[in-house]
Amino acid sequence: MSDPLSWLVSLEGVSSAYAGTRDGIDVVLRDRGLRRTSPETTAESLLRGAHASAVLAGSASSLAEVRASGGDPIALDAVRISTELLSLVPVLKRAPLQALARLHALAAPGRPDVGRPRNAEAAARLQALAGLLTATTTAPALVVAAIVHADLATATPFGSHDGLVARAAERLVLVVRGVDEKSLTVPEAGHLALRPQYESNLRGYAAGTREGVHSWLLYAAEAYAAGAEASPLQG
Repeated sequence: MSDPLSWLVSLEGVSSAYAGTRDGIDVVLRDRGLRRTSPETTAESLLRGAHASAVLAGSASSLAEVRASGGDPIALDAVRISTELLSLVPVLKRAPLQALARLHALAAPGRPDVGRPRNAEAAARLQALAGLLTATTTAPALVVAAIVHADLATATPFGSHDGLVARAAERLVLVVRGVDEKSLTVPEAGHLALRPQYESNLRGYAAGTREGVHSWLLYAAEAYAAGAEASPLQG
């Protein structure tokens, strides 16, 4: 069976960008993480990520407010996802569609259509994405995470809360594929720190062109490096 993601690594600069980013993440996790890793550190990373994701979705809550009370409704949705995110690791491995549906259920409880694609086209996009997640590929795990994020964010398969789902799924892929098994980096904070580039490159990806995908991947490598710097391990 052909590798559906191999062509991404052949795009100019992608392989070297992701190799450098992965090396940087490994340094943070190895040099700072070995003696300082705890469940509390993971919880702090997840909280920072929930806050950053919520802000990208329109929340006005500060990190201090999220830490104290959960923040505004958007922040509460993001925090709700974060509290159950790591329990979905085995689900993503065996049943990606189920994991994505659960992320939406956590983000949007009470909606009559929760966890279900909004139409047949959205269902097909989710099926294709699940196929990528279960396919054998030589593409770096960071590349897989970036594609999962962009596809969910731009296809908006659920019709609500898709950005929150996309960023949570990205973090989940990084855990499942061994980049950050204890979820100590904060990719959502990387995207927030680079918000203009984040939003611009998602628009480019949504256009469906080779150039748009290429630009998104180069951007995401930079965002993941910023997410490593935002880790609680960094102080």
